[in-house]
Amino acid sequence: MVNAVADSPILQVFDLHRDFGGVHALKGVDLEVARGSITGLIGPNGSGKTTLFQVISGMDPDATGEVRFDGESILGRKPYQIYHRGLARTFQLSRVFPDLTVLENLVVAAHRKDKGARSRALELLTRVKLQDYTEVKGSDLSYGQQKLIEFLRVLMSEPSMILLDEPAAGVNPTLRQTLWDMVRHLNGLGTTFVIIEHNMEVIADLCREVYVLAEGEIIAQGDFAKVREDERVLEAYFGKRKL
Repeated sequence: MVNAVADSPILQVFDLHRDFGGVHALKGVDLEVARGSITGLIGPNGSGKTTLFQVISGMDPDATGEVRFDGESILGRKPYQIYHRGLARTFQLSRVFPDLTVLENLVVAAHRKDKGARSRALELLTRVKLQDYTEVKGSDLSYGQQKLIEFLRVLMSEPSMILLDEPAAGVNPTLRQTLWDMVRHLNGLGTTFVIIEHNMEVIADLCREVYVLAEGEIIAQGDFAKVREDERVLEAYFGKRKL
């Protein structure tokens, strides 16, 4: 018998609109994310990618349309409610707590009744070779280390789905590879990812499905080989059609 839950999409977005005064940031966006997949979200700067993440994660409650996560409508829910449902995210700019130690930065993100939070935090830090940084304050980390700690902090709640907003931006090659290795490892364990990323090699390597957003609209979707040849995508990125 087919498991309907396992085979159903984990995230569905229908006819999503978000206006800022006269600016239409999202214009009827539809997308669907398969459970256990790594999906790419690409597009030129200002296309609405981060706005879409803001709406999905509850950081921006003023959109219209529908967002369903794991079969439940979440549009308009508070960010903490969505987080505790199992959908977490990172941000373009690092958001570590500067006055907390690395270990404290992770433990504070765990559920309050999680008695294993400290050991889980140490396990995660060991996996990315930062186990010697437990007592280092967030403000004393390099930018790349801060981005990595932010990612680990998201993992403390063991979410079923993670939105990554340019997680490798400003990160050195070694830490960047560590990050992508972690994504692959977690995906192998069943975690779903949606990634905003400007490095097309990463998108081609990691993502089985790619959505292209331009001026607030989805203009193409499919595997990377398909979308990179789409004339609308070439025009959005380069201002010209394929010859």
